[in-house]
Amino acid sequence: MCFFMNIEELRKYCISKKGVTEDFPFDVDTLVFKVLGKMFALVGLKKWEAGEKAINLKCDPEYAQELRAEYSSIRAGYHMSKKHWNTLYIQEGELSPKFICALIDHSYDMVVKGMPKKMRESLQ
Repeated sequence: MCFFMNIEELRKYCISKKGVTEDFPFDVDTLVFKVLGKMFALVGLKKWEAGEKAINLKCDPEYAQELRAEYSSIRAGYHMSKKHWNTLYIQEGELSPKFICALIDHSYDMVVKGMPKKMRESLQ
C-alpha cells in the first residue's frame, strides 16, 4: 500500500523495496535510500520537519522534462544532476500519494535497470 503523511511512512515505503538500505553519506540531515548501494531517493530531514516536504528522485530524462512541464511541484533536482533527477515538493498538495509512490517506484526501477545483469538478478 502506498500512503504517507509523515517521514516515517515515506521511509517505510522506500525501505520495503528489495535490496534497499538507508544511510546518511553526505551529512546528518540528508537521508539517502539506496538499492544495492546506488542512490534512488534523498530527503532533507530538517527541511521536511520545517514543513518543506520534498524528495529527490531519479528519473528518465525525457519523462523528467514532461513531469516538470505538467506539474509545478516537480522541479529539476535540487543539488543533483538536473538531467536525471527531479525534486518533488510534496507539501504543495498537487501530487497524490499514489503518484508520488509511482515516481519512487520509477526511480528505483531506473537505478536497477542501470545495474549490471548479475546485480539485477540478485534482486529477483
